[in-house]
Amino acid sequence: MNAPAGAAKPPGIKLKTRKPTGIVPWPLILIEGEEGAGKTYSAAQFSASKRIGQMYWIDLDEGSADEYAAIEGANYLIIEHDGTYRDILEQVEAVHAEARRAAAAGEPPVVLTIDSGSALWRMLTNWTYERGRRTRKNRKLLQEDPDAAYDIGRNLWNDALERWNRIIYLLRTLPGIAIVLARGKQVSATDDNGQPIQNQTEWKVSAQKDLGFDSTCWVRMKRDADPQIIKVRSLRMRVEQRKPLTLRDFSIEDLVFNGLGCSIESQPRVMPALAGDQVQPWLTRIAELKDKEALGALWRSVPDPANRLSRDEIATVRAAAEQRAAELDNPRSEMGEGPLTDADKLRAAAKRKAAEQDEDAEQ
Repeated sequence: MNAPAGAAKPPGIKLKTRKPTGIVPWPLILIEGEEGAGKTYSAAQFSASKRIGQMYWIDLDEGSADEYAAIEGANYLIIEHDGTYRDILEQVEAVHAEARRAAAAGEPPVVLTIDSGSALWRMLTNWTYERGRRTRKNRKLLQEDPDAAYDIGRNLWNDALERWNRIIYLLRTLPGIAIVLARGKQVSATDDNGQPIQNQTEWKVSAQKDLGFDSTCWVRMKRDADPQIIKVRSLRMRVEQRKPLTLRDFSIEDLVFNGLGCSIESQPRVMPALAGDQVQPWLTRIAELKDKEALGALWRSVPDPANRLSRDEIATVRAAAEQRAAELDNPRSEMGEGPLTDADKLRAAAKRKAAEQDEDAEQ
């Protein structure tokens, strides 16, 4: 159908292409398995490699980071955090930025080890259950019966998944090597309703269910068997369906540089974050801002035609910026939702009392 006479023609869209490089990207390695199988040891041992740069270690509820530094040649820095999701995310972002700097300078790859992905997902799961308890419907139910089973809305699980995916995206695009340790074990198989199936077992990784698929290489370790590669995304290594590849002399260094074929020329995977519309990247950016002047500058820049936002999209982004500014004026409790916790209330009361004492002292 032809456009009406005199109507403005939409701007032509230019095709954007590039030649593939053939370069092997830096991997995200999942090492999961039984307790005492050597997962943490293998990561600490890798830090002694002369082929890598600085290794950073985030210890999440495992408590092994200091002890494993006694391994001969081990050389990693423990990242300190306060246990909150926000602080953990910011530290992962800081490592991502440092890895990008090191790669641009031609230095050996930065390595980030997270011990463990199981603890990270458990934290987000506990957060989701706690939020579920605080809904109006469930509060009423639990007042009548504290042991009653309660439902958790899909929206709450989606929030937890979004937080998990933000960290996984940073690991997958790290301009270096990312290692996630996780617990894994044999458990009773269950049907679609969660009921155990008699005389059947299955292997379960204690983490968000897509972690194995998101990883470049998935390694399983057991106490009484050689390590196995369950899955690998590589042209140099092949794992046949339901036939894991056994590695008798396993080391992460050998896996990365000989098995996968990574080198100093490796680059992070080219993976722009997918967004369903033009608004989502703006909302993510707004949520990360902590300065009201920066929010004001962003608010004023939104209508620029170069941003290619519709009138409704501009209104949505500006409303999000205004809401974020209000949040900065009145911060919410750490995990970001619901009423203040008892600890928050006690801290607030202590601050009020201290302020009153200061006023009395001045009078």
